[in-house]
Amino acid sequence: MLKKELKFIPVDEYKVKSAVALIVFNRPDTTMKVFEKVRQVKPSSLFIIADGPRKDNENDAVKCAEVRAIFEKNIDWDCKVFNDFSEVNLGCSKRVSTGITWVFNNVDEAIIIEDDCEPDISFFRYCDEMLEQYRYDTRIMLVSGTNPLLKWQRGEYSYHFSNFGGIWGWASWARAWRYYDIDVSQWSSPIIKKMVKFKLNKIQYLDRSVVYDKLVNNSINATTWDYQWGFARLIQSGLAIVPNRNLITNIGHGIDATHNHNLKSPVANLPLSQLEFPLIHPSYVIADKEYDNFLYQKITAPYWRLYLSLFKRKLLKLLKFSK
Repeated sequence: MLKKELKFIPVDEYKVKSAVALIVFNRPDTTMKVFEKVRQVKPSSLFIIADGPRKDNENDAVKCAEVRAIFEKNIDWDCKVFNDFSEVNLGCSKRVSTGITWVFNNVDEAIIIEDDCEPDISFFRYCDEMLEQYRYDTRIMLVSGTNPLLKWQRGEYSYHFSNFGGIWGWASWARAWRYYDIDVSQWSSPIIKKMVKFKLNKIQYLDRSVVYDKLVNNSINATTWDYQWGFARLIQSGLAIVPNRNLITNIGHGIDATHNHNLKSPVANLPLSQLEFPLIHPSYVIADKEYDNFLYQKITAPYWRLYLSLFKRKLLKLLKFSK
């Protein structure tokens, strides 16, 4: 009876139960679009993580102030607001990771959205139900809202499990985030490397090992936080939940993005879908490796083809020069 009642809750009347955390910086336009979706579901607890302006960017102070004003002026429902506003620029890696740690120091579970990740409204109910369903199941570490393949379904189930999972709109528990290590210090262990190599296929391992080596050598630590989160889940054999439809679109690709400059990226501006309720839960907890392989091929393969093309060009120039 409960499921039948839940099924007929109009999407625009659903009120999210979980705490929601927003990660923002200097993009008032995208922030407002994401905030409007949050506003519709009226969380009772809202955590706002904001980075400070960069010293070498004269527009940041104005843009950061505009972003923060969005929350001062537009929270018009009964809500406890918690602010973690940095007055100096900490950078993407430190600001996001310390902000999420702050959230999980205050609540046991939360939904987390960045300022350029626009969700479908059904994303919030999906996260609520997944956080409750797997609250004490330590095999699950991430509830992802993004499905870059747009549609992937096993049988009648509403979601599947993955060794990866996206962080453009996600949810998790303090019990999982406690494994986060911004320095991925365990990657220095030969045993860890060997175990990870057994877990992944050759292309996946090659790609991840390049990234983790850079993290250990501190060459990309200032600009990224999410690879470290993926590493934490990987070495704990923590699974991600992925919906059978895509519930998040990244609206932030472009010249003012921190990372996603390419508007032609295969994951830029993915179309949104709405998830159907009541959710149908799988009768098993197994990573869908076929999905993972297709996912990796879509996201990583284009970049590896580019790297190989550039390598070939350099090699041809060297051979031509040597003659």
